[in-house]
Amino acid sequence: MAGSAGLAAIDYRTAFELAPIGLVLSRERLILDCNAQMLAMFGAPREALVGRSFEVLYPTHEEFERTGARIAASLGADGRYADERVMKRVAGPRAGELFWCHVSGRALEPSRPHAAGIWAFEDLSARRVLKLELTPREREIAALLIEGLTSKLIGRRLAISPRTVDVYRARLMRKTGASTTPELVNRLLTG
Repeated sequence: MAGSAGLAAIDYRTAFELAPIGLVLSRERLILDCNAQMLAMFGAPREALVGRSFEVLYPTHEEFERTGARIAASLGADGRYADERVMKRVAGPRAGELFWCHVSGRALEPSRPHAAGIWAFEDLSARRVLKLELTPREREIAALLIEGLTSKLIGRRLAISPRTVDVYRARLMRKTGASTTPELVNRLLTG
């Protein structure tokens, strides 16, 4: 019974702080609270994130805006959303470094996607290296190609034509030296 008494002593705050992934509570795209893993991942002291817009975590303002619109348009009926995207480290010795990040979470009010939510962030840089110089749109399309979406589905999600997606895919293939889409995805995943 001593083990169960020890478990009872663990509270939700301790679980939040010690979670093995970055966790964020948000309201209107502002970071209300985050855990130690989130701070470590982005190399930031608490005051650099808490009370600030998620925009500080994005490579550009445009990517922040497009991701927000994509989340709002793609949110499931239960308020859940997940994707992989390129994020930016905020401070510390790696400040400004771009890295692949898996983001998943839930909007607490699905009809108001950004009103309030809880989000999990996982740093994928140990498995996926970002060595290429990609434009914001190329990064966005690369992330959706990695998810396995077709040009038509990517076009729908980004509100662009499938032909435009194909043009970006061709650019990505030239930059990576890939000759097929599966080879492109493999090179994007392995850096």
